[in-house]
Order: sequence, then structure tokens, then C-alpha cells
Amino acid sequence: MAGHDTTSSLFRQLQCCVIVPTYNNSGTLGKVLDSLLRQTDQVIVVNDGSTDNTRQVLENFPSIRVVSYTRNRGKGFALRTGFDAATKLGYEYAISIDSDGQHLPEDMRALLEKVSTEPGALLVGSRNLDKEGIPKGTTFGNRFSNFWMWVETGLRLPDTQSGFRLYPLRRMEGLRFFTDRFEFEIEVLVRAAWKGIRILPVPVEVHYPPKTERISHFRPYKDFARISLLNAVLTILALLIVRPFLFIRSLDKENIRIFYRKYLLSPDETNFKKAASIGMGISIGILPIWGWQIATAIAASYFLKLNKVLTVVASNISIPPMIPFILYGSYALGGVLQGTPTEPADEIRYTLEFVKQNLVQYLIGAIALSIAAGLLTMLVTWLMLALFRKNPDATEPPGLSDTGETDLI
Repeated sequence: MAGHDTTSSLFRQLQCCVIVPTYNNSGTLGKVLDSLLRQTDQVIVVNDGSTDNTRQVLENFPSIRVVSYTRNRGKGFALRTGFDAATKLGYEYAISIDSDGQHLPEDMRALLEKVSTEPGALLVGSRNLDKEGIPKGTTFGNRFSNFWMWVETGLRLPDTQSGFRLYPLRRMEGLRFFTDRFEFEIEVLVRAAWKGIRILPVPVEVHYPPKTERISHFRPYKDFARISLLNAVLTILALLIVRPFLFIRSLDKENIRIFYRKYLLSPDETNFKKAASIGMGISIGILPIWGWQIATAIAASYFLKLNKVLTVVASNISIPPMIPFILYGSYALGGVLQGTPTEPADEIRYTLEFVKQNLVQYLIGAIALSIAAGLLTMLVTWLMLALFRKNPDATEPPGLSDTGETDLI
């Protein structure tokens, strides 16, 4: 009882509730709610259009707040409905827990204690997927999801498919989502990371009932296709817009100083390798592969054994403010190489017909400009390093410690 009192007081202290989305899980829902009420009475159930006897089960729990609607809309929609209800009731945090009995309500205390020391974080219950009894499809799907999470946000998380989470409702206000079903749990992590919300894993236990007792509404082919499509869209947005924007936003004076000392003046690589890395990044950033510059820079730096950070940072030359200059420069250089007249920038009308007529000129100029700019940048960087990197054998640049370093990409 003492443990219950402590957990219940944490819920009240942190203004946290539990959201239980459910769809045709009446066989396990009652047990889950009984277990939850032994931890807290701050529970919201979202009945996502169930057609079994879920409504009758819920009638046995009059103290629980229930939100219902008649048509099944999907787990993502149910969670968003729960978020809205919790926010209107004044909650700051919400723990989501599935109604199939795989999550242990006792683990909620670990989430509460973690957010007490990491306020405003989004916590993901990290399951041990190597233990016996875990479905192989779950393990594969989780690794697949973890990889794309890293591509889209740069974060490495051990269990991005866990539905056992603690959401910071106030920090998430203003986020807009376009998915309603299982893929929502991927989208919400990515969008939260893009907003700057810390996402932290918390180890939890998991229980998978026998197949005869377990009800899963995941449709392997249809839902996996939806998840794959979502990851494709998020990856394009991340590489084309979000990652460059976050890079620009990180460029304050202190971050620039740290980056300069750590990556340009560090003694672990030659001046030529550093210069070649920056030149390659500039070249890739100008190439007409819009949206794929960062991915290409990562691949090129890996295969050519260049400095990955310098290459990727330099490839961000294709940030939105620079795009008009790169486009016109490519177009103008293509005209010079083809011996065709080039209209002044202020007289160009960027219509579809203009693009069709001048596409070849632009492509030729873009490739030539990328090569020329890359070589010129490499030469200038090499000369600058030769002048200012006086002591390449030093063990560590003065004034730089291991604390407070900021990753710029």
C-alpha cells in the first residue's frame, strides 16, 4: 500500500494521468484497469469504436473517465483524442499504456521518477526484446523503426515502437500530425524531436500473453506499407528542410567556436583531409540532388574516408537563403559553357516552360559549379589551415574541454 501511495502522490504532484486507448480488447481491458487503479485513479480510457463488450466492461469502472466514439479511427487518433481530453482537464503529462496487458502498470513509477529529474522530456518505455517469448516480427519491426528514427532525427533509441510512454502535453502543444493509426507513434517521436523535446528511454518489463489470448489489430502488410510511406515522407522532410533548419538555428557564437576548435583545429587528421572533406561537402551541396545532399554527403564521406562531420556541415550550403544564388549561378555558368545568352536574374520568370527550356543548361552549370566550388573551397581551406593551424601535433586545442560540446548536425 505504501508503494501505491507513493506512486499515486507522484501522479498528483506531476499532474499526470494515464491514457488507455482500446479497441476490441474487452478480454484484457478489465484486468489492465484493475491494475492501473491500484497505482492511480487518474485514468482516461478512449474507446476507439469497439464492437465487442468493451462498453459493458467500462461500466464496471464508474470512477474512470471514458471518451467514446462509434467508428474505429485508429490508435493514433485515439491517443490524440486522449491528449486533448487530458490537456482540457489541466494535466501536464500523460502516460500511454496499451489495453492488451503487455505493459506492467507497476513500471509507471519508473517513468514518473525519471521525468521528475528530466522535466519536459518525452519518455519511451524500452522493452528487453531479446528475452524469450518476444515475437520475431516485433524485434524486426523495432529495429527497422529504430533505424529510420536515426535517419530522420539523428537520435538512437532502443525501442521506438513501444506504446508505453510518458508524453509532456504542454511541450507538445502546437504540433500538428497527419497520421491516425499505428504509424502515429513513429510520427509523434520524430515531430517531437524536431521541436527540440528531449526523448529518453526508460527500461521497462513486458509481458506477451500466449497467441491464443493475445489480440493484435496490427495488419502486417497494410500497416507496414503505411509506416514505410510515412518514413519516406519524414526522411525527405528531414533532409530537405528540417536538418538544414536545425543546423542554422544551432549557429550561435559558442557553437561556432566549439566546432572550429573541435573539427578544424583538432590534431587527429591532416590539413589535406580536412580541406578535402569541406570541399566535397560544398560540391555535394551544390549538385542538383535537392533533398538528398546530406544523405549523399554521409555516403561519400564514408566511402572516401573523409571527416563525416565536416563533409555534412559543408553540404548545408544548400540552405534556403543560398538556394536562389546557387540556382542562378548554375544557370548562368551553364549558359557560358553552352555559349548561349543568359537572362539577368531580375528578368527571369520562373515558369514551367522556362524550366523545360533551360533544364539542360542548368544541369550542366550545376555540375560544373559544384566541381569548381568544391575544388576552390578545398584549396582555400588548405591554405587557411596551413597558416592558422600552427601546431598540428598538439594533443588538444587549448581551452576546449570534454563538457558542453554541442553537436551541430
